[in-house]
Amino acid sequence: MHRRTVLQLGVACLALGIASPTLADPMADAKAVVDKYASKVEKWDGPTTGPKGAAGKTIVVLGADMKNGGILGVTKGVEEAAAALGWTVKTLDGAGSIGGRTAAFGQALALNPDGIIINGFDAVEQKPAMEQAKAAKIPMAAWHAAPTVGPIDDLGIIANVSTDPMEVSKAAADWAFVDAKGKPGVIIFTDSTYQIAIAKADRMKKEIEDLGGKVLEYVDTPIAETSQRMPQLTTSLLQKYGDAWTHSLAINDLYFDFMGPSLAAAGKSGTDAPINVAAGDGSESAYQRIRSGQFQKVTVAEPLNLQGWQLVDELNRAMAGEKWSGYISPLHVVTSDNVEFDGGPDNRFDPGNGYRDEYKKIWGK
Repeated sequence: MHRRTVLQLGVACLALGIASPTLADPMADAKAVVDKYASKVEKWDGPTTGPKGAAGKTIVVLGADMKNGGILGVTKGVEEAAAALGWTVKTLDGAGSIGGRTAAFGQALALNPDGIIINGFDAVEQKPAMEQAKAAKIPMAAWHAAPTVGPIDDLGIIANVSTDPMEVSKAAADWAFVDAKGKPGVIIFTDSTYQIAIAKADRMKKEIEDLGGKVLEYVDTPIAETSQRMPQLTTSLLQKYGDAWTHSLAINDLYFDFMGPSLAAAGKSGTDAPINVAAGDGSESAYQRIRSGQFQKVTVAEPLNLQGWQLVDELNRAMAGEKWSGYISPLHVVTSDNVEFDGGPDNRFDPGNGYRDEYKKIWGK
């Protein structure tokens, strides 16, 4: 089930800090997780009731960095859902910097929209502006703004929309463990600018170590600077660890956009170790790499387009004075074996569960 309370999620996250019991069969347990999330997503398990669609609204999407495939995918979903409601969408690009996001938020407040979507950055970073939006009674929803799913009450966010980030991280680590036949040597890539990125990386590290694998290094490097940093960083890590580096685990696909040339220059083929595995987001470039066997074998994809529809639905609920839907969207382990279903031909995880029609039913469209 994907519907659960914020309290349950909070307890689950707290439980990560508690020592896990020794696993009777780590390989079987890891395989079971991978198989569960690699299967087709055909059943709708989201909301079936809610307020009718409000008319004539204008909303602003604040993108952390519109070069990020996940943020772009969510924005496209928002635009698609808003069109079904007859809403107007204005997108502002934070351009990958705190200053850029601060300026974009200022522009958003000046527009006095009917709603704001925080897309891909830590909500606490922009707390002063969010407090202004809350005081102005502008409803807000968010994507990847915190390590947990659901409301962020003190900042006025009706819901932080995401898959369960801890399950995404666990699934990625489990796949690497299975693929390495129980003996992975892992390098983890994350970005301490984002609380959710650290939480995901910590969860991957814990899962690998609990299963009996080895984490060679935990690399903190900014997502916004991957194009500049990853080529040389990849070369340096290859020189340092050689064949001991069997798998890379990154908190999203963007890190792998810039590793290929350095791996190729070192004589690696697209399917040689180190094997690249992303704990989100399921970008178009990641799908293309997986399909063609070029320096990435797995992405634990989020249903970005569906999440865009959910963000619009949550805003619609906020405008009607209702609580969030409680929905936690499904994740999907994408490999070369299943890349052609659930939206794969379009290079995205787009579940075949009829979500568009389900939301339109709720909205009366």
